[in-house]
Amino acid sequence: MPRFSDQAFTVGLIQMRCSTDPEENLERIKGKIREAAAQGAQVVCTQELFRSQYFCRDEDSGNFSLAESIPGPSTESLGKLARELGVVIIASLFEKRAQGLYHNTAVVLGDDGELKGMYRKMHIPDDPLYFEKYYFTPGDLGFPNFETRFGKLGVLICWDQWYPEGARLSSLRGANILFYPTAIGWHPSEKAQYGAAQVDAWRTIQRSHAIANGVYVAAVNRVGFEGPPDHGIEFWGSSFVADPFGQVVAEAGTSEEAILTATVDPKRIEEVRRNWPFLRDRRIDAYGQLTERWLG
Repeated sequence: MPRFSDQAFTVGLIQMRCSTDPEENLERIKGKIREAAAQGAQVVCTQELFRSQYFCRDEDSGNFSLAESIPGPSTESLGKLARELGVVIIASLFEKRAQGLYHNTAVVLGDDGELKGMYRKMHIPDDPLYFEKYYFTPGDLGFPNFETRFGKLGVLICWDQWYPEGARLSSLRGANILFYPTAIGWHPSEKAQYGAAQVDAWRTIQRSHAIANGVYVAAVNRVGFEGPPDHGIEFWGSSFVADPFGQVVAEAGTSEEAILTATVDPKRIEEVRRNWPFLRDRRIDAYGQLTERWLG
């Protein structure tokens, strides 16, 4: 019998709008996970912080009440669903680790319903309408992978998308695919001038992770407008899966909810890496200075 890492499996990405009601969002995501499973998905990933609207648009201490413990209500509910459907679920949550200590965290629930582990977002942005440093402590778990019945998964979160180091370290641990739960969109004042270029850069950097590491990459973004007209974010959707050659094999639109499915085939990883042996030719003896902040 082939090892799990030699077998193809199907992933499902859920791109959706979020309301201001966490329980409503949880029930909606569960319904969409059922739909993804019915379409053949074996590993299903939510968008970033799906239980609420994107609250980091403002610095408001009341938003900390949205956080929950892990394990907690969401992992219990989604774990039961994972066991019922026989799927793996990657869910992005606002974690309350202790009083005054919070993380932006993704959990991996196995097809048996058990919590297989979690990843805490390592790179925390601080930009207009993205005031995440106010809410989230940087992750302290490194870049782990998660072995599941279907494949070995790497999980990173949103702002991590722009850093090749995290993608490389996760890939070197043997991931078949890198998942990026995401919440990214346009400022109303910027869309006309910069919107197309911003989306192109976002897609390009993640496709480059797929190419440089010879792995699949899955980015799952929210969609819809959240906030007041002059101080909100229009999330640009565009969730996609790229294969190890960087080709986009599944993609959603910019304005509609969607459930994407795509096949992850380890044989394709082997084929690409044989022809583009970037991992073979790395000069690991010459990269020590990458741990320095600046070399100028």
